[in-house]
Amino acid sequence: MPEADSAGLDRATLDKRRSDVAAMFDRVAERYDLANDVLSLGQDRAWRKRVTEAVAPRSGQLILDLAAGTGTSSEPIAQAGAAVIATDLSFGMLLVGKQRRPALSFVAADALQLPYADASFDAVTISFGLRNVEDTEAALIEMRRVTKSGGTLVVCEFSTPTWQPFRTLYSNYLVDALPRIATLVSSNPAAYQYLAESIQAWPDQQGLASMIEKCDWRDVEWRNLSGGIVALHRARA
Repeated sequence: MPEADSAGLDRATLDKRRSDVAAMFDRVAERYDLANDVLSLGQDRAWRKRVTEAVAPRSGQLILDLAAGTGTSSEPIAQAGAAVIATDLSFGMLLVGKQRRPALSFVAADALQLPYADASFDAVTISFGLRNVEDTEAALIEMRRVTKSGGTLVVCEFSTPTWQPFRTLYSNYLVDALPRIATLVSSNPAAYQYLAESIQAWPDQQGLASMIEKCDWRDVEWRNLSGGIVALHRARA
């Protein structure tokens, strides 16, 4: 069962059951973009830009954006001229996205059971969503299935700061400051307790790279953003 805080607001646990994760994001959908901007101190905009650069979208390509939420990551891909399908497990996030970005194509789907044919996409990208699936390797294998041979995978995810003093400071921010700030900007602050826990339990840069390679992706590389708070992994099918 999902956990509940003292105010009765539910949140997912590190079991990451799909129904719990979807329900949690449904509840934060309306203020999700604002909360991200505040909690990242505006860095989320720079991270989205780096994702688009790594995907390198161009006219004529079809790109899958998984865990697309309200479409903030999909929009710059579409603006670059590619066709993009914004896909997410949360109906609430997709409804908000459709209201704010009606030109985008939104599809409700599970990363573990994508409703797309083999080798459909020139690139697949997922930003801050791989950490939330029940089975990371199964999701990576499913993404590989729908990607054309030679196509690109781009994963943008929270990671491990490379400088120890900064790592300690960041860990303190996750545990102490982030939940407090979330009470001011989010409709479900308890969800951001899960965010902190899931980041701390997530593998570091090399750990994720090894997992991606294990799932039949090749030429895996990564780039640290914001001192390693976020890592951008890129691979080929």
